[in-house]
Amino acid sequence: MDSVTVKELIDAVGLTVYSGDKHLEDRKIATDDISRPGLELTGYFDYYPQERVQLFGMTEISYAHKMDPEERLEVMDKLCGENTPCFVVSRYLSIPVEMEKAAEKHGIPILRSKLPTTRLSAKMTDYLGGRLAERKSLHGVLVDIYSLGVLITGDSGVGKSETALDLIKRGHRLIADDRVEVYQQDEQTLVGEAPAILRHMLEIRGVGIIDVMNLFGAGAVRSKTDISLIIHLENWDKDKKFDRLGNGEQKVRIFDVEIPKITIPVKVGRNLAIIIEAAAMNFRAKTMGYDATKAFEDNLNALIQQNSVN
Repeated sequence: MDSVTVKELIDAVGLTVYSGDKHLEDRKIATDDISRPGLELTGYFDYYPQERVQLFGMTEISYAHKMDPEERLEVMDKLCGENTPCFVVSRYLSIPVEMEKAAEKHGIPILRSKLPTTRLSAKMTDYLGGRLAERKSLHGVLVDIYSLGVLITGDSGVGKSETALDLIKRGHRLIADDRVEVYQQDEQTLVGEAPAILRHMLEIRGVGIIDVMNLFGAGAVRSKTDISLIIHLENWDKDKKFDRLGNGEQKVRIFDVEIPKITIPVKVGRNLAIIIEAAAMNFRAKTMGYDATKAFEDNLNALIQQNSVN
């Protein structure tokens, strides 16, 4: 998405409109960077990022109130750039009259929040970062298993959606079926969510489209989750060697994030939901410092050493 309207930011972050409600749909935000115009209040505008949301906290507002009215009006007028989307004031601080006059003159909304400045900045950055980030559409099913985002991939017809349905019945939550929209939130985090048209929907061959939230309740779905693990379902081939010890770690790079990948062979009679559930729990144990494969190898080495001594 190239931009977000100020109205969308208000709805997402819970801001209140102080003035300029006629321009909420007109003003666009095209960057997730937030500006706190401290230097600009002193008159330094050489590198003023006018295209950013301009956030005023306790420091900026208290400094502005100490300025001369004429100087304050001049600075506020300069702050109203052609591409400035809005002014946001934290803690419900009092807004200088000159800011209101300049914003009204240039058609810039003034918004307020009761949140402290740092928390408000983080909240706006998270929302804008998610909305404005580059996205990819991946074929697969995204499920929350014990608060672990697991992306199930595989060829069409291998049983991804049926496995997801079994996982939902076991108490886990669906995020997306068939198409998963992913974006990079930061250097280490990849987030997945469903396209709006497919939200809460699951396609089961022979049954059709089912609404998971309607059938299983709100606790069976999530809107989005961080992707921690990819499980690839692959049809069984007796001539192919599959990992048996868990030491053949694979990784998939999506954007700039590497996600661990496990390949599970699909064969008649295998309960894929239980296997994937166990794989997710085993992966979580590894991230917490316990590696069952290493424990097995240590036990094996100890046994070999014991037998060689005897």
